[in-house]
Amino acid sequence: MGERKVLNKYIPPDFDPSKIPRSKKKDGAKAQSKSRMMLPCSIQCDTCGNFITKGTKFNSRKEDAIGEEYLGLKVFRFYFRCSRCGAELVMKTDPKNGDYVMESGARRNYEPWKERKEVDSENLEEREREEAGDTMKQLENRTNASKREMDITAALDEMRSLKARHAGITSADAINAVHAERDREAMTLELAEEAEARAAFENSGNAGGAGFVRRLESSDDDDEVKDESKDESNELKRRKLASQNAPSAATKALVSTSGAAVAKPVVTRPKPKLVVVKKKIETAKSDSDLAGGLGLLGGYGSDS
Repeated sequence: MGERKVLNKYIPPDFDPSKIPRSKKKDGAKAQSKSRMMLPCSIQCDTCGNFITKGTKFNSRKEDAIGEEYLGLKVFRFYFRCSRCGAELVMKTDPKNGDYVMESGARRNYEPWKERKEVDSENLEEREREEAGDTMKQLENRTNASKREMDITAALDEMRSLKARHAGITSADAINAVHAERDREAMTLELAEEAEARAAFENSGNAGGAGFVRRLESSDDDDEVKDESKDESNELKRRKLASQNAPSAATKALVSTSGAAVAKPVVTRPKPKLVVVKKKIETAKSDSDLAGGLGLLGGYGSDS
C-alpha cells in the first residue's frame, strides 16, 4: 500500500513544464475569467433606457485591457448584460482617478460630487499655471490662504467656547431661564397697562376740571354705611342704659359711711291694660240666614 501523505515527488531530469496542456479552450476564452461583481455607480442602458442602481450584482466576464496601464497598474475590462433587455454592457477600470469608466452599451448618471472634484482640479491647475512665472501672484495667493485659515480657526474657537458654556447648563437651568423670561415679559406688560390707565385717569381729570374721578356707589358701600349707623345707635342705647342704672351721689355717700349695702330701689312699670272683645260672627251669620229665610217665605205668601 502506497504512502498517503507524499512529501517528496520524483521529477525526472527531462521534465518540460511548457509541454503540459493547460486548457482545451481557445486563446480568447482563456484570457477571460468569470467573476461576480457589484456596480460601482448608477448607469442607464442605451438600448432600453433602464436605470440600474449602484450596488446591483452581476455575473461578469473579466479580462485584461491589452496595451492599457497606468504607472504599472493593469486596466481590467468587465462584460455584463442589462437586467431588462439583455444588451451587453462594457466597463473598465480607471486607476488614474480611482474610478470606473463605461465603454459601451450604457452611460453613467449625473453625479454632482464628481463634477465638484473636476472643478477643484481645474482650479488647482489654473492656479499653478498663474503662479508659474509670477512671484507677486504666489504671495497674494499665499496671503489669501493664510487669511482663510485664520478665519476658520477663529470660527472653530468660537464653537468650542460656546460648547463649553453650554456644557454646564442642565435642563432645570434652561426651564428656569424660560420661566424667568416669561415672568419678566408679564411684569413689563403689567407696568405698561398701569401706565396707560394712569395716563387715561389724568387726562379725564384734566378735561373735567375737577382733578379727580368720581367713584360709583355700589351695594357694598351701602351695606358698610348701614352697619356703621347700626353700631352708632347700639352704642347710644348702651350709654343711656348705663346712665340710668348708675347709682346717685347720695347713695354712694350712704354706702361709704355706713358700710352696709343699700337696696336698690325697685322700679315698677305700669302694666298695659288688656281689653277683651268678643266677636259675634256666628250670631250675626245666623240672624242673616233667618232673615233671608223669612224673606223667601214672605215672597211666597205674597204671590199666593
